[in-house]
Amino acid sequence: MAQRQIDTLKAQRASAEATLAQAQAQRDQAVLNLGYTTVIADQPGRVVNLTGAVGQYAQAGTNLTMFVPDEIWIVANYKETQLDRMRPGQPVDIEIDSYPERAFHGHVDSVQPGSGPAFSLLPPENATGNYVKIVQRVPVKVILENPPTDVSLGPGMSVVPTVRVDPSPPLYERLKARIGQWRRQG
Repeated sequence: MAQRQIDTLKAQRASAEATLAQAQAQRDQAVLNLGYTTVIADQPGRVVNLTGAVGQYAQAGTNLTMFVPDEIWIVANYKETQLDRMRPGQPVDIEIDSYPERAFHGHVDSVQPGSGPAFSLLPPENATGNYVKIVQRVPVKVILENPPTDVSLGPGMSVVPTVRVDPSPPLYERLKARIGQWRRQG
């Protein structure tokens, strides 16, 4: 009888260990699911247009908010004929329509290697054989330097960026030309 009781206790222990393992797996799954509820941005910024609320269930792929990064930039579409001397790093004066009395400054970050329509979802196609030359617009990214904290700047605002390019040849080219003149003279 004692032997049967020992077998019963061993079976109860095995059942309790299985129940414990199941409870630990459920806890681990709950911790993992809780980790999915925290949304972390990969850069500093502001949350705007928040449509989700604490405790609300959301389906995968549902937009719950919009995010505006703290780094402020402008994408200006310049004519391709204006890009001859435009280079990354050049200073930019920026006029923002919302703040006409303020002066803002930035620099050229990058010039896209192609026109806007070339990278669009449905690029324009001229299959008729007629060739019409149209000056294309090329996106230029301008980074705002030291954005003021006392004004509200955000996506969609109207601005007028003016890139300051040096129309004269670089110093190296001027010196090279001057040396060529000296050699021809003497």
